[in-house]
Amino acid sequence: MNYLDWIVLALTLLFVVSYGIYRSREKHTVDSFLLGGQSMPWYNVTLSLMATQASAITFLSAPGQAYTDGMRFVQFYFGLPLAMVVLCITFVPKFNKLKVFTAYEFLEGRFDLRTRGLTAFLFLLQRGLSTGLSIYAPSLILSAILGWDITWTNIISGGIVMLYTIAGGSQAVSHTHLQQMGIITVGMVVAGVMVVKFLPDNVSFTDAIHVAGKMGKVNLIDFSFDLNSRYNVWSGLIGGFFLQLSYFGTDQSQVGRFLTGSSQGQSKLGLAMNGLLKIPMQFLILLVGVLVFAFYQFNNPPLFFDKTVVDKVKKTSYAAEYNVLEKQHQQIQDEKRPHVLSLAQALRADDENAIATSRGVLATLDDKVTKVRADANKVLTKASGSDVNDVNYIFLRFVIDYLPVGMVGLLIAVILLASMGSVAAAYNSLASCTVVDIYKRMIRKDSDDHDYVRASRWATFFWGIFCICVAQYAARLGSMIEAVNILGSLFYGVILGIFLVAFYFKKIGSRAVFWGSILGEIFVVISYMNDLTAFLWLNLIGCVLVIAFAWLIEMIWPQPPSNTVVVKST
Repeated sequence: MNYLDWIVLALTLLFVVSYGIYRSREKHTVDSFLLGGQSMPWYNVTLSLMATQASAITFLSAPGQAYTDGMRFVQFYFGLPLAMVVLCITFVPKFNKLKVFTAYEFLEGRFDLRTRGLTAFLFLLQRGLSTGLSIYAPSLILSAILGWDITWTNIISGGIVMLYTIAGGSQAVSHTHLQQMGIITVGMVVAGVMVVKFLPDNVSFTDAIHVAGKMGKVNLIDFSFDLNSRYNVWSGLIGGFFLQLSYFGTDQSQVGRFLTGSSQGQSKLGLAMNGLLKIPMQFLILLVGVLVFAFYQFNNPPLFFDKTVVDKVKKTSYAAEYNVLEKQHQQIQDEKRPHVLSLAQALRADDENAIATSRGVLATLDDKVTKVRADANKVLTKASGSDVNDVNYIFLRFVIDYLPVGMVGLLIAVILLASMGSVAAAYNSLASCTVVDIYKRMIRKDSDDHDYVRASRWATFFWGIFCICVAQYAARLGSMIEAVNILGSLFYGVILGIFLVAFYFKKIGSRAVFWGSILGEIFVVISYMNDLTAFLWLNLIGCVLVIAFAWLIEMIWPQPPSNTVVVKST
């Protein structure tokens, strides 16, 4: 990067971190450290929810996902607005009435400490692993720019966020989210505008979208009902609904965000606005990826987008083999370009015969590109000794190679800020769950606020180290935006099932729901390992199995009424 890019990057990050610490500089109680004193207005709640969910994975991997697989991923979010409605009606009033720090406190009153501990453990495991992926995303950027080993960039990415989360707690997280989302929105809009600006003079924005559409990238809606299809309307509305309901209603990283609302109404309004804004936001991010795809139809893309891996292979005995593949790839791209221009002209003229001819030729050439890239992946895998995947580098490579001085620094800052937002919220939620559900409940029941705040800081430090360690293995998981949602789907359905039993099945006791949730989790893992269905459906399957198993166990092995503790609910 140019020195001006470094200045823009450094000043942006310094401003956001300093602002967060400044706004949360007062002496902390456990309430202010973990819940921000429940003083945040609705717009802070909305932006904090969005920033927590919109990690660096969103801004780094989603454009690459659209580049390789089209825009069908947006269907993943179709169940979100409905989930927000259900949360506002059920979860928010219950959590506010009980004055809980974490979502799992409620479960002890409804069931027992064992069930609360199991649910907290499932959350801690899932969120700790997922946060490792969120740390790995910005590490890719630092590694690509500086040429550093990924181990050190993981330590830097996770460590910076750890510092201001330990210092400021939940208030620092919420205040920095407000600034982060503003900068992120501006940065991504500017990126989209710049991609269009770099298109050939005779190719408009509309032409680019039409070309990408004819090449299968604007595949927004799929009404086919196929359990093995990852993204269609039904998996998004049904599987996505259960995933989002569990994520926002039972995952402490999100519950901790809307519990910071200054009132129940502010929390509900924050959730509702999140439901309205998230789909358009995700649409625009995926659209940037489609525009990058269109741009590379008129300009030669790299054979492999991860420059660090390519530079390493060119220093090995595989260099000559890889160079041959690069030349083949360039020749195919040179052959494609006039046909892409012909397709754009045919679309403008609405010439169906010419459109069909160009699409047929381009489909054949794309098959050749796919084969060459597959051969290149084999060479890179042999040279590096492990599987390689470049989907997460596509947008980053475009930013570094083509954006003007200053803009590169801003876009890198956008992706780093997105990571900081989600990782900070995750650290805070992991610390909240560890201190409230384990330390305060099982180890030091009657200590003072000073001790619990200190324990929260140590818990943040511990989970920071854990997540950084997980990040070292994230390179093997392919598209991170898919990997993090697959990981969530392994746990969220079961956790949601536990809460739904707690809310709506008053006759089911603690023993039944405890063993029902364990059996449900086992079945979900087996289903995933045997690839029985697309991952989004695991959220529905896990939820239904917990309810069904708990009901059956209660019928067969009823718990004595005297041992069942029921919380009076609204």
